[in-house]
Amino acid sequence: MTRPAEVVIVGGGPRATGVLERLLANVPGMLPARELHVHVVDPYPPGAGRVWRAGQSPLMWVNVPARDITMFTDETVRCDGPLRPGPSLDEWAGTSRVRGADEEGIYAGRLLQGAYLSWVFGRTVAERPTNVRVSVHATRATGLTGGPDGRQLVRLADRDQCLPADVVILALGHLDGGQDRQASELGAFADRHGLTYVPRAYSADVDLSVLRPREKVIVRGFGLAFVDLAVLLTEGRGGAYRVGGDGRLHYLASGEEPRLYVGSRRGVPYRTKISYRPSGAPAALPRFFDGAALQHLPSQEMDFRTELWPLMAKEIGWAHYHELFTAHRDRVAVDWVDFSTRYAASDWNSRRSEAHIEACVPDPSDRLDLGRLDRPLRGVWYERFADLQAHVRGHISADVARRGQGAHSADLGTVWGLKSVSGQLATLLGAGRLSARSEANDVAGWWKGFYDYVCSGPPGPRARQLVALSEAGVLNFLGSGMWLVPDESRGVFRAGSANTAHTVEATSFVEARLPQSDLRRCPDTLLRGLLDRGEAVEHVVTDQDGFAHRSGLLRVSPDDFRVVDASGRPHPRRHALGPFTSVRHFATFGRPRANGLSFRQNDALARHALRTLGGD
Repeated sequence: MTRPAEVVIVGGGPRATGVLERLLANVPGMLPARELHVHVVDPYPPGAGRVWRAGQSPLMWVNVPARDITMFTDETVRCDGPLRPGPSLDEWAGTSRVRGADEEGIYAGRLLQGAYLSWVFGRTVAERPTNVRVSVHATRATGLTGGPDGRQLVRLADRDQCLPADVVILALGHLDGGQDRQASELGAFADRHGLTYVPRAYSADVDLSVLRPREKVIVRGFGLAFVDLAVLLTEGRGGAYRVGGDGRLHYLASGEEPRLYVGSRRGVPYRTKISYRPSGAPAALPRFFDGAALQHLPSQEMDFRTELWPLMAKEIGWAHYHELFTAHRDRVAVDWVDFSTRYAASDWNSRRSEAHIEACVPDPSDRLDLGRLDRPLRGVWYERFADLQAHVRGHISADVARRGQGAHSADLGTVWGLKSVSGQLATLLGAGRLSARSEANDVAGWWKGFYDYVCSGPPGPRARQLVALSEAGVLNFLGSGMWLVPDESRGVFRAGSANTAHTVEATSFVEARLPQSDLRRCPDTLLRGLLDRGEAVEHVVTDQDGFAHRSGLLRVSPDDFRVVDASGRPHPRRHALGPFTSVRHFATFGRPRANGLSFRQNDALARHALRTLGGD
């Protein structure tokens, strides 16, 4: 009698749930005659996992509209496995105005999102094929051993007996990065002087009680982690918002808030989410940064700035202007056919291209200026700190207004263009065609930051709250090019920026940035064991001149996500997928009717695993 096949999924969050769903969907067609036992290992509740678990503050939101989140495949998903439709988050909640959301009912609370993910997991298990059994182990996987041709053994924290597996899938999500040298030095400085230092961490996991009421706190990082931090330290401490007679949002302080001084490279928060729907059909992408163009580029060690960015920028501009010309013809001087013909024939950022755009787009605010978009505070200088505060508040308010008006839907075109080139860039990275310096400095550095800044910002209501907090004196903007000095002589943290001579001294410093995945410092014992034995390696790219870029990510094969060992061989029975791996283009959730990347990745991994089981 053939024994049951066994799969162990390490991790129980949305990625693990998505892989499980694709496994079970494909079983009837690929493994119909053999029993299958799937084990899901995670100390946190399955479905929600660590990030979306219950017990978090009800003030926390999901930064994606509820209508744009689904865990189910639909007719647009191009994968080999069968489609199994299901409700999106807002459909599951039963109304477009979901509980725990912003006042407009567009964004769900994280508790509701966690409940949806738990429900998806439960439904997936309940609808499993009759030859499949699913077991949940509420513990941590601490080790993985076994040869490439034999069964794997997964060691668990709470028992002596290991779980046997024919296939192991690591779906660990974001890893804790551990302390780097700078964090260790800042922590030691704080200890010497009786100060408070909060290193990179996930907002829901941080003990914020160490930050005292009315205490000055310097904060580095102005992305979504900062927004979460600000919510927990203001509304989370009893503050409240109200709309005044002037129609503007005001913050009523409780007196328990610290005084926050936030700065970053750009000195402004991420661009707010666009809240309107497209006015017309988006541009057909890719247009310039496509497969044909990429084939004519060098096969190896390409330079991002000189060889890729001109094509990427032209593509982003194409998407921007297509939306402007097709949806807002009253704001342009020629029709789309005339404009696009000359645009396509000109190099990006050339004098010819710039002159053509200026002649056809009369209003400068309708033109795409990527440099200005990237660095809105460049060249800004104020002697008075109060003037800088007013400037940044004006910037945020203008951004909220612009991204809430369909009249500026060319900005949505820009986002589409960015997403298109991001997918194409991931293909080049997976093929190892960029130089190590470009991967380190341009892709992992500038490009990732720019992409997140434009595409992954907070909802408009959150940005309006930042303005209200600033007007109430609870939040202060340090500016761009932020610098931080641990001042030994004065025993304080001191910070400033490139936009004002004003500096701030504080007794607390918070890194409001998510931890970076770094396998060299990762505390996960399972991954550390694989690395120490050479059964897994960090993804490293080396130039011909010997420059090496250490990504901090687990190296996996790009097509089937198998863990690669020190000799360069993908392990046939070990897979890994998520932000801790070298698969640079990934997504946790899918957007309905958008051929979600996460579904395609999960399906490819699941089918490879089932083929392995079918061959045993």
